[in-house]
Amino acid sequence: MSTSLPANRLPKLLVGLVLIISTFTSCRDQVEHTVTYATQVPVYLEVSAFRKMEVGPRPVKTISDAGKIYVYGDYLFINEPQKGIHVLDNRDPSNPQNITYIEIPGNVDLAVNSNILYADSYIDLLAFDISDLSAIKLVERVEEVFPHMFVDAERGMFVTFKDTVITTTSVEQGRGWGTWRNQEAFVSSDAAAGYGQGGSMARFTLMSGHLYAVDDYTLRLFDVQQACKPKFVKDIQLGWGIETIFPYKEKLFIGSMTGMHIYDATKPDSPIRMSVYQHIAACDPVVVNDDHAFVTLRTGNMCRFGEDVLQVLDIKDPYYPKLIKSYAMDNPHGLGLSGDYLYICEGDFGLKSFNTSNVLDIANNQLEHIENKRFTDVIPAPKSLIVTGADGVCQYDYSDPRKLKLLSCINVK
Repeated sequence: MSTSLPANRLPKLLVGLVLIISTFTSCRDQVEHTVTYATQVPVYLEVSAFRKMEVGPRPVKTISDAGKIYVYGDYLFINEPQKGIHVLDNRDPSNPQNITYIEIPGNVDLAVNSNILYADSYIDLLAFDISDLSAIKLVERVEEVFPHMFVDAERGMFVTFKDTVITTTSVEQGRGWGTWRNQEAFVSSDAAAGYGQGGSMARFTLMSGHLYAVDDYTLRLFDVQQACKPKFVKDIQLGWGIETIFPYKEKLFIGSMTGMHIYDATKPDSPIRMSVYQHIAACDPVVVNDDHAFVTLRTGNMCRFGEDVLQVLDIKDPYYPKLIKSYAMDNPHGLGLSGDYLYICEGDFGLKSFNTSNVLDIANNQLEHIENKRFTDVIPAPKSLIVTGADGVCQYDYSDPRKLKLLSCINVK
């Protein structure tokens, strides 16, 4: 059964750009509109059928959609939402080479620990041995650890979505030409330990021998001290609208639609909530350093009641985070921090870079604005700044933060 990408795992409808083509009918005072739009329809799968789907390495294929990105050593992993993961040799960021593809139905997130790739596959967590990329092997499947997808657990039925193009015809009173309409709906490292590096929109992260995965309500913990044998430990209820997770110095910073949660993970199998910074409902990825958290809030889609801003929080006392400054933005999505330099993906408005050495004057310290690309997340990786979005995955030399130099772009087909 064919399935494709949900922006997140709760059943939500994704409605794309609507083009209305007007044609006149024989009635003088009526206009007939043919409406064609991209959407997603729910697809119900049975566990027994899902487990028969093919999983594992496949020949190289063209990247048709770029989702989450992840860096591990000299390799770049690009998720193709709901389908699988492309693996690229990125030793030369100016010429990345697509070397293999891992088919994983229902995959959205990923992380790598000591040559073991963890990836969600609908309701299961899979572990692949990638120590030999020419012979990738599935070594473990942890079943039904993402139960939020179930609609009927007793019957083993869960829901996903598939892309669909729908054309309908409607008749409106009045005269004149049809117009374009936008119709929005609900859409929504630790190198020494052998971990890779994800972006700010990640829902998987690794720290202290544990994999942490968030869904819309829950933080799920896995013991991965034995990398090839991930073991589910427990889940922690976080509340509504959880979106992203970011690790930093034995703390977990969890972005949600209503605020930022800070958890003390000194005891990695028992994170303890330290505080919750609350804001108006808006999408909310976060990156941090010792003193500050940088949070982007945006409007549109599920976030349409929010605002388009960058917020800077004082987190020197993580039990009492304080907002110290807000900056107006265009439509900020993911962000990355490298030293004093902050990179913010502005969705359809491209990529911006800032010097943050003075957090009270970031707006006057904008360095660049790359406007000709649609970007949603970024990783300041050791060799390049890696940015992903609707147009594909691009890499920049950011050795001089004042002037980004384009190295390569992988366009999606």
